[in-house]
Amino acid sequence: MKFLTTNFLKCSVKACDTSNDNFPLQYDGSKCQLVQDESIEFNPEFLLNIVDRVDWPAVLTVAGELGNNALPPTKPSFPSSIEELTDDDMAILNDLHTLLLQTSIAEGEMKCRNCGHIYYIKNGIPNLLLPPHLV
Repeated sequence: MKFLTTNFLKCSVKACDTSNDNFPLQYDGSKCQLVQDESIEFNPEFLLNIVDRVDWPAVLTVAGELGNNALPPTKPSFPSSIEELTDDDMAILNDLHTLLLQTSIAEGEMKCRNCGHIYYIKNGIPNLLLPPHLV
């Protein structure tokens, strides 16, 4: 499961729909196996579109739980066109590419901060199915 996916997952338990603690899910860095896939090509145009859509506080939270505390506290801002990007902008985008797209959680657990339900990640696939008593 790509790191970027963590920014779009929330608890599926109906009782958690009214809580702000159902997103982002909580990750235990000691139980999560991270892998890098360097075969994914760097695409600055795609990243410019994605960065605007991510919930930056959630990115910071999950990255910190997984051991990455090097991100800036505020979401980086970039010019609207690729032609206007500076070398520093490209370096930041390249780092975000590595984190959001090349970093994956191969095995691990995600836990709802509200209800405590644990979702498992096996072979890079999160199991978001709920047991019948939680549906």
